[in-house]
Amino acid sequence: MKLLSIDTSTKNFSLAVSENLKVVASQDVILKNVLSDSIIPSIHAILKKARIRLNDIDGFVIGLGPGSFTSLRVGLSTVKGLAFALQKPVVGISSLDAIALNVPERNRPIVVMNDARRNMMYACRYEWKNDRLMKKTDYVLVELKDFIKNIPSSAICIGDGIPLYRKELEKKIKNVSFMEEKYQYPRAKNMVPLAIQRFKEKKTDDISQLVPIYLYPEDCQVT
Repeated sequence: MKLLSIDTSTKNFSLAVSENLKVVASQDVILKNVLSDSIIPSIHAILKKARIRLNDIDGFVIGLGPGSFTSLRVGLSTVKGLAFALQKPVVGISSLDAIALNVPERNRPIVVMNDARRNMMYACRYEWKNDRLMKKTDYVLVELKDFIKNIPSSAICIGDGIPLYRKELEKKIKNVSFMEEKYQYPRAKNMVPLAIQRFKEKKTDDISQLVPIYLYPEDCQVT
């Protein structure tokens, strides 16, 4: 199965082309804003690098956030358009899940903490069980003081919110550790194993109903 995976939830615009579980080509580019005029050329470039035609793609994978409202909408609209035109299935994956998979350690709790602005963060805690990444909390929009009780000792924390919260976490959480800054963003290639399972189980998404994971109130947009 040939998949094109895209994540636009953060300033890291991430793309990957995979065949079965093998990532054939991937690219991560830091952009101030991910806009429609930067997505299509990047898709053509990554497909050319992978030596795979767009018509040969069997399905699409899109990061659903939570994250930048505008960039999420642009990425999702692009994937929906391609999937509709080519009549191919789509799977949406949480961008927080993709970030958690940047952590190679599988014997410790993982906490993803992304900056949501306004002194808030997008967060979720994970653990590995039977070789599967399992959510231990919901995806939440929360202040650190209200989420810190969900962070166990020896947790590995990751995400672009870490620079904001690191000192407080070191004070409050015993044996906490942090991933390097280069691992703080979601990577499209990490979505591949999560998506493959969904495709195998025929649990694809209805593109007419697929929306970003947006945790702010509807009348409050954070770009």
